[in-house]
Amino acid sequence: MSQAIPTSQPKLTPTRKRWSGLAAREARLAAWMLAPAFIIVFTIVIFPVVANFWISFKEVQLSDLRPPQALARARVMNFPESAGEALSLRYQLRNSSRDVQLNDVVLTASLPAGLTADALAEGCTFTADTLTCTLGSWDGGYRENLELSWLASQTFIDDASEDALSDPFVTANAPNVLTSWEFTLANFRAVVSAREFWTTLRTTLAYTLFGACGSILLGLCAAQLLNAEFPLRGLLRGLLLFPYVAPVIAVAFTWTFLLDPFSGSLNALGLELGVLGEPISFLSQRSLSVSLLGLELTLPLALTSVILFDAWRYFPFAFLFILARFQAIPAALYESAKVDGAGPFAQFWFITLPQLSLVISTLFLLRFIWTFNKFDDIFLLTGGTAGTRTLPVLVYDNAFGREDIGMGAATAVILFVMLAAFLVVYFRYTPEGE
Repeated sequence: MSQAIPTSQPKLTPTRKRWSGLAAREARLAAWMLAPAFIIVFTIVIFPVVANFWISFKEVQLSDLRPPQALARARVMNFPESAGEALSLRYQLRNSSRDVQLNDVVLTASLPAGLTADALAEGCTFTADTLTCTLGSWDGGYRENLELSWLASQTFIDDASEDALSDPFVTANAPNVLTSWEFTLANFRAVVSAREFWTTLRTTLAYTLFGACGSILLGLCAAQLLNAEFPLRGLLRGLLLFPYVAPVIAVAFTWTFLLDPFSGSLNALGLELGVLGEPISFLSQRSLSVSLLGLELTLPLALTSVILFDAWRYFPFAFLFILARFQAIPAALYESAKVDGAGPFAQFWFITLPQLSLVISTLFLLRFIWTFNKFDDIFLLTGGTAGTRTLPVLVYDNAFGREDIGMGAATAVILFVMLAAFLVVYFRYTPEGE
């Protein structure tokens, strides 16, 4: 019979044991050091996103964020002037909500010493100068007057006054729509079936695509011009950053003033030169009919104005990235192209653009995401009127204009899903390396 040959197990040397223990301690230390960062990310980023998804499946109005309360107010009906007389109090009870039922309502009040219960309502007890009333459940809109009385002793007459009779303290349990496990798709159905949703979606896509492409195109032109060497080039590069670094509220009101139909500089200049026959309200007029090459075209005026503002405000961001990539293109490529007889346009098309393809695709991704989520620019310029309402503005209108937090959250979730789908398509069909 053959015997199994025992296999030798590798033994840790003292040095390996020491390093193994050290690695474990370092891993634990790293985990503790990263814990604050994980907590901050969860608190600031992940938790709001999860909460928004949670609210989107609930029919929550703005008023629901303030929980219903059981309210009670004490009113003195008779204050005794001598011992043996009755102290009569009327407690005015009310449910602050017209719809939500309150459960387990309990009223507690502290009264001055020297009182003896005379006539108490059912469910009320008076012990050690403390009144406790168990009032059960209150339906929405509940109102009632609770009248109670006590016999006063000489101690009460000597020491108490009407000012000592304060309002009672009331506790109650109310269902909270935010923490319940009831979910519904009504918010999403209401958002998608709304008449303005699909119009808003088309406006959002147009604003995002043309705004992102416009800012990249302006940044490309500016980088092409300022890539060459000339006096005061550094100063001009710094000045081009002004639209991006200036406060958005300042530049928005500047554009509002310039485009004003009555006191705006652009209308005044157009009228002076005879280009305009009458003032144009660039930010409040939905459309404008223009003749171009014998064709009558209808231009979405207010939307075009906010797109131009977006392209102007954010082109410095694209300018910085493209200029940095410009300076990294080897000069030998252009020298070889010149030797082969390539002109400026051929050099730009076959050398510059391929070299810039990576940075331009990255810029488009970033600008698409940021412009798709942009709220403040349009809200400050037009408030979402005249055909400029986008999905972020619709989120605000649903949540605070209509006071429907659930619809606002559902609109935000739809916005999130659309952006996620765009990212999937972008990374799926963008060639590797671009």
